Amino acid sequence: MAHRKIKWGIMGAGNISRQFAADLAVSPNGEVVAVAAQSKERAEAFAKDFGIARAYDHYEALVQDSEVEIVYIGTLHPMHKDGMLLCLRNGKAVLCEKPFTMNAREAEEVIRTARENKLFLMEAMWTRYLPPVVQARQWIAEGRIGEVTALTANFGFRAGWDPNGRLWDKRLGGGALLDAGIYPVSFASMVFGRQPELIQSAAHIGETGVDEQFAAVFKYPGGKTAALNGAIRINLVNDAYIYGTEGRIHLPGFLFGRSASLHTSGAVTVEFKDDRKTAGYIFEAEEAMRCLREGRTESDIMPLDETLAIMRTMDAMRAQWGLTYPADTVQG
Repeated sequence: MAHRKIKWGIMGAGNISRQFAADLAVSPNGEVVAVAAQSKERAEAFAKDFGIARAYDHYEALVQDSEVEIVYIGTLHPMHKDGMLLCLRNGKAVLCEKPFTMNAREAEEVIRTARENKLFLMEAMWTRYLPPVVQARQWIAEGRIGEVTALTANFGFRAGWDPNGRLWDKRLGGGALLDAGIYPVSFASMVFGRQPELIQSAAHIGETGVDEQFAAVFKYPGGKTAALNGAIRINLVNDAYIYGTEGRIHLPGFLFGRSASLHTSGAVTVEFKDDRKTAGYIFEAEEAMRCLREGRTESDIMPLDETLAIMRTMDAMRAQWGLTYPADTVQG
């Protein structure tokens, strides 16, 4: 049973779910056995494209499927909380796409439910498992750049202007922070192993009410800092640099990049190349399946307490901008 194949269900039939399913298809360790969407046509088309046995037009049927062990949630941001609660209350483990929830209050409720039911739950922060990022963590752990003192990380793209599109709709969690900025914020959390003691940030709020770009400086004990940028209207240079007392690590295009380089004083630069054939979502899936086989209820690479702490950091940033979501005023 240690190497048994894990049976997946997929909630949501959009683009991110398609990328996840395509990656999972190359794994010998798991298979998708059911998919659910908000229409029968979308679910059936998805199932046909990926050779999935069962297609449902409502999420309740997916969580009642006795063969499904774990559900990947790839729905719109505001639907994450209810989707996770539906799964957890029906005995299903969950891998939920980022952002985990709309705010920390929602995250607290979901995490509490998972722990009460002793079920596996993990945020699908896929970049944390990419080989170049894993290599960077290893170099840091080995002390190759000495003590980490600073980092810079950006993720921004220029989306086509569409005032009726999801990216521009606050009700759907649109804006730079939850779609782009969450990656450098989570990256800083990974590198420093904690949240900042001081946050200074500013954002441009566009005409539809969403944050179109932001900049943030995080300060940590000992004078350590992180400088982060996120945008949906600017093509940023999406690199990450980690600086230490003895050198630096460079991750070009750190979300989608396939390399990392280590630069140390007086030493030859070390280059790491990632030759994977997949988009990269397979690595988070393999981590979730490893945890399930080992009887774990969370991952030590993306622990739930850290997911919650990151949500609190992003809530604090939004408070500085005066940006709220409808979910912020809903009590539950």
